[in-house]
Amino acid sequence: MGLITETNQQYYQGAQGFRGTGNALTITTTFNSDLVFTDANSWDPTSVNYALNNFKIYTSTTGFPGSWSEYILQYKVEGNAITFTANPANNLFIVVQLKILDGGQYGNTPAEQAVGDTVEENYGTYQYNTLNDIIDNYMVGYVGDGKIIQTAKKSDIVFWAKRTLQEFSYDTLKSIKSQELTIPASLQLVIPQDYVNYVSLCYIDTFGVKHPLYPNNNLTTNPYYNQLQDSAGIPTQDNFGEDLEGTSITTERWRTNNAGRVINGLAQEQIDNLAYDVYQNDLGSGPLNWGRLYGLDPQYSQTNGWFGINERDGLFTFSSNLVDRLIVLEYISDGLAYDLDTRVPKMAEEAMYLSISYNLLANRANVSEGMIARFKKDRRAALRNAKIRLSNIKLDEFVQVMRGKSKWIKS
Repeated sequence: MGLITETNQQYYQGAQGFRGTGNALTITTTFNSDLVFTDANSWDPTSVNYALNNFKIYTSTTGFPGSWSEYILQYKVEGNAITFTANPANNLFIVVQLKILDGGQYGNTPAEQAVGDTVEENYGTYQYNTLNDIIDNYMVGYVGDGKIIQTAKKSDIVFWAKRTLQEFSYDTLKSIKSQELTIPASLQLVIPQDYVNYVSLCYIDTFGVKHPLYPNNNLTTNPYYNQLQDSAGIPTQDNFGEDLEGTSITTERWRTNNAGRVINGLAQEQIDNLAYDVYQNDLGSGPLNWGRLYGLDPQYSQTNGWFGINERDGLFTFSSNLVDRLIVLEYISDGLAYDLDTRVPKMAEEAMYLSISYNLLANRANVSEGMIARFKKDRRAALRNAKIRLSNIKLDEFVQVMRGKSKWIKS
C-alpha cells in the first residue's frame, strides 16, 4: 500500500552496500528499480550489451573513498539477485550502483563511472501507485466472499482498470508529457509515439522564456490526399488501379512563405505592396509590429509563429520563422503506452477503485439498477474529489495573482 522500502542512500545515490565473505555469495538488491541485465555475458565490460545494464558493481578491501574499483569478473543476475561465480579477495565490501547522471561516488575514472538516469527516474515516484498495484489491491479489498463483488476474473479487472486509466488521463490525471526539440530545416517534427492530443507548443528564447505557438487551422491546411491529375483535372491511377499521389502544393507554399506571416488575412506580399508611410514608423527605422495595424484580427495578431498537424504523415509542421528554434511540446498520453507499471497518482486511487467497480457491475447481468446507480454516484463523487486534489491550487499563489486585480487602469 505504498510503504517506503528504500534507504536514503538507495533513493538519493542509487547505491546499496553489502559485506563480502571472500567466498562465493549471492546478494539481493532492494531498489524500487529492478536490475536490468541483458544476457548471460552482460557482466563482461567488453560485451556489446554491457552498456545496456542499468547498474555497475564496485568492490573494495577497506570501503574507504578512493579504494573502490569496478568489478569486471563473472557474475550472474536472476531478478534482483546477483550471484558472484568468481570471488577475488578484494570483495570484502561490495556496492551495487544504479546508473546516475553524475556517475556516482565509486568509479575512480570516467570509464568506471555508472553514468545514466536510472536513479533520477525513481525520484518522486512515492506519489504514485503502479497499475499492477491498483489491480492487486482491488482484488484484495473489493472482491471476495461477503463483498458486493463476490467473484471477478482478473482479466476483467485488468481491462476495466486500463479503460479507467485511459479516461482519467484525458481530463483528470497528470498525464501531460513534454519534449524539448529543435525544429530542423524541413520545418517538420514526428508526432511522439504515445501521443493522443497536444496541450501546447511554445518556442524558448535565449532567456529560457516560453512564447506560445498557435495552430494554423484558420490560415492553411495539410491535405490528406494529394492526387495527381491529368490535363482534364481527372485523378490518374497506376497499373493496379490505385490513385497516383504527389506532394502537397498547399503544404509547400506554406512552408516556403515569408516566415508564415499572415496577419488580418493579408499575405506578406500584399503587405509589402501597400503604402510605405502607413506601415513604417516616423523614424524610418523599420516596419511597425503588424499587431498595431488598424482593425487587426486578434487571432492573427502575434509574431511567435504557427504550427499545424499533418495527419497523413504523422508530423507537426511549423512556419518558416521557427527554423532552428528550440521548442517545448506538451501533449497528452493515455497512460497505457508501455505496460502495467504505468503510474497512477495516489490522490486518484479511490476514484480508480470505484470506477472499476461501477464498470464491472454495470456490465453484469442480474445486477439491480439501484446498485448500479449507487456506484455511479460514488464514482462521480470520487472523480470530482480527485480532480480537485490534482488541480494543485495553492491559496498563496491564487492570492498573489489576484493582487494585480486591485491596480487602477489609467486612461
